[in-house]
Amino acid sequence: MWEKAFSEVPGLFRKNESSEATPLELRTIEQVKSHFDWLHIKHCLLKPYFETEEYPLVESRELLPSFEVDLYEYKALPGFTAVVFERPLSSFQEIFQYDSLHSLTDWQLDFEADACSLEGNVSAANTRTFLSRLPKRHHAEFVKQMHDSDICALENYENMLPFLLELERAHIIAHDSSGAFGLQGIYASLPSNLDSELKQFGLKIGKFKPGDSFMYECNRLFVYHFLMELHGFPIVSERRTSAAMFARRLLRQGERFMIRVLGQSDRTITTFTSPLAVSARRRKAHPKVEKIALVQVNENQTEAIALLKDQGFFVDEKKRVVILRVTYQQHDYNSRNIREDRALSVRTQEVIHPITGRILDHLNIIQDVQNMILRLNDIVRGEFKGTVNYKRRENVTDTDTHEKRLKFLFSWLSKHMHRIIDYSDEYYAQVVRVLDGYLLAPDNYDVFNELFDLHQEVWSKYSQIQQARKIRALEDLHARRYKGERIGYRRTLELMTSILNELKFEIVNYFDKFVAKVLVIGEDMVSDRYLQRNYVEKKDEELSAYGLETKRLYYRLVALLDEFRSIRKSRMSTGGTRSIGF
Repeated sequence: MWEKAFSEVPGLFRKNESSEATPLELRTIEQVKSHFDWLHIKHCLLKPYFETEEYPLVESRELLPSFEVDLYEYKALPGFTAVVFERPLSSFQEIFQYDSLHSLTDWQLDFEADACSLEGNVSAANTRTFLSRLPKRHHAEFVKQMHDSDICALENYENMLPFLLELERAHIIAHDSSGAFGLQGIYASLPSNLDSELKQFGLKIGKFKPGDSFMYECNRLFVYHFLMELHGFPIVSERRTSAAMFARRLLRQGERFMIRVLGQSDRTITTFTSPLAVSARRRKAHPKVEKIALVQVNENQTEAIALLKDQGFFVDEKKRVVILRVTYQQHDYNSRNIREDRALSVRTQEVIHPITGRILDHLNIIQDVQNMILRLNDIVRGEFKGTVNYKRRENVTDTDTHEKRLKFLFSWLSKHMHRIIDYSDEYYAQVVRVLDGYLLAPDNYDVFNELFDLHQEVWSKYSQIQQARKIRALEDLHARRYKGERIGYRRTLELMTSILNELKFEIVNYFDKFVAKVLVIGEDMVSDRYLQRNYVEKKDEELSAYGLETKRLYYRLVALLDEFRSIRKSRMSTGGTRSIGF
């Protein structure tokens, strides 16, 4: 099937009747990206899927932030890095190393007599350069297929792609001297400058201080994770790290670029592009991130399956496999946000037709809340089949024992914590019902006593979510919003004091960062100048019944904050703090 992939895409390169390459007229990075989408999906995802026994499909949850570390590298699958510039290369001035290739137009000669020999010399030089980096086992096939072709021409890129996938380092697409895109470099080493990027970013968000090694050691992994997550990766291989850091550097330099990377472990095509800035003054801080992968649609999504089947979107109908493209929204770091480590969220999901390239963008393949709750049910019942990465050190492949179920639960709650915090009360009640039904079941007491540490890990993560939802509500109340509606000061203080009173009794499972955020939100509220001027500083006889109640609730809030300070001081003095560990 993969040979026919995108055969009906309008404008996609095809050979003419004489089997000669038809020149491509691609003038912008956006056009190159669209063209490469089809070629890379076809040769790097679909071809391996149909030619590899038991191809490791990407689970939909793997495309949801926060991204999980890949423990296995599938050596038989392709991997590559490609960089596209919307300008010519200038070897001496570039900030990376690469082997140059040249189009015939790069040599400005005034005589025509030696045009044929010149063309042969340029072509031979390009071939020698390419063969010097291509593993020897592929030399004969390369010479056979490409001996009389211009390997720099973009119309030959599809034929070159199988060989480019065998190179260890990046290949570069850029303008030649005529302004046309072509293959202008191979074996490129992309500088990551990870150390300086990490330290500069940590200083910017307040997690590092100059010369403070202890603070650096405590927060380094958080900063490293957040920085990589902004670019669509966990802390992973050098290939993907270099691509992310290089994209960051190019964006700061104002370059127009595209960087595309496929890891042999994640089986996902990740693309960074320079976003179109609204204005020069408001240049975007991060490159645009998108991922393309082969994903299996959950069997519970019956309506989506029926639609996809009817319109021919399945790559493999029996296994419900589709081509899914996900684009992401980056979030700047905010220390006051309860979801402090949330760097990315899903912006759009697009299912791509494998023949026509048509897009369906209204289906929720990876974020369906009801499917997540059904999956949670399957986990606690021991019916879930899949693989989960437990604490980034162990792959658990099923839920046939309570030990495995608890490890699955811990990983599931860690993965989806941000989403559960934002669930509606209706959906959250379903999560609570499932978790309480399993973790508090009398029939499981003996088993959980034997697995005490693991059970406590899951319970601690569950407690984090319960407390985080309350603090998330406090964040909304600080903006005087409740369930999407604007509310007054009295109602705001009434709800805040109620939540803090409940939370006070729940922090037997103590998380210092949560308590710190409670104090920050509370302090902001009691420092509100309008509240102080119109209610607190006025005498009781000057206030209406509404004003008196508002003033009473204000002092109740102040008293509750004092209790939280006392709790925190006591915990800090006894060393009883605990990190969040999202």
